[in-house]
Amino acid sequence: MIVLKTGRELNIMREACRISAGALQTAGKAVEPGVTTAEIDRLAEEYIRSQGGEPNFKNYEGYPATACISINNEVIHGIPSSKRKLRAGDIVSIDLGAKFDGYHGDNAATFACGDISEEAKRLMDATRESLYEGIKAARAGGRIGDISHAVQAYVEARGYSVVRQFVGHGVGTHLHEAPEVPNFGTAGRGIRLMPGMTIAIEPMVNAGAAGVEVQPDGWTVLTKDGSLSAHFEHTVAITADGPKIMTLI
Repeated sequence: MIVLKTGRELNIMREACRISAGALQTAGKAVEPGVTTAEIDRLAEEYIRSQGGEPNFKNYEGYPATACISINNEVIHGIPSSKRKLRAGDIVSIDLGAKFDGYHGDNAATFACGDISEEAKRLMDATRESLYEGIKAARAGGRIGDISHAVQAYVEARGYSVVRQFVGHGVGTHLHEAPEVPNFGTAGRGIRLMPGMTIAIEPMVNAGAAGVEVQPDGWTVLTKDGSLSAHFEHTVAITADGPKIMTLI
């Protein structure tokens, strides 16, 4: 069931999203060669709690950390570790969120660790830009497929692939709510977008083929062909005046 938020609920969500965005910015600033992914996770959790929020990924369906930190050919859900040190040239996708007063925020971005390859830069740019193409299409009266098509068309025009096994989603009193928001699809199809809907749009884009596989830890998702992957995400409110990004600082 899709839940439309009232103005009061959107105000609470804005605070959850502000905390989420601040935590992501804090985590991103810590991405440097030699830093462990566990240290980045610790900084993100400390920030969220300092702002009066709770890390909403931690213990979600058994997930053990505040942030998902995925490196290079890891697509999503990489588990932070004190044994995992970043290296110059890595691209590091960080996905996290915060809960505040019963409502959730959710966002992600991919960060460069030191100097990265031109190939990696192009992939990151295309993924980030495809997110904003999707957001532009998230207009009241339109359809979910408008968002999906906008992302897919932008990504594939640049020779990359969108991941199909994992998709965006609604956000609210639950971290994952209806509707699903795929990064592929047909414009004009799918659920009607209405004011009060709050959704997480999150392109996951591979430099190679779209195929992915879950690792034995039950969480970490890799590209099947070993190609690089990037991930960007915002929580967005559908309003009568157009889409509003809630996870901007």
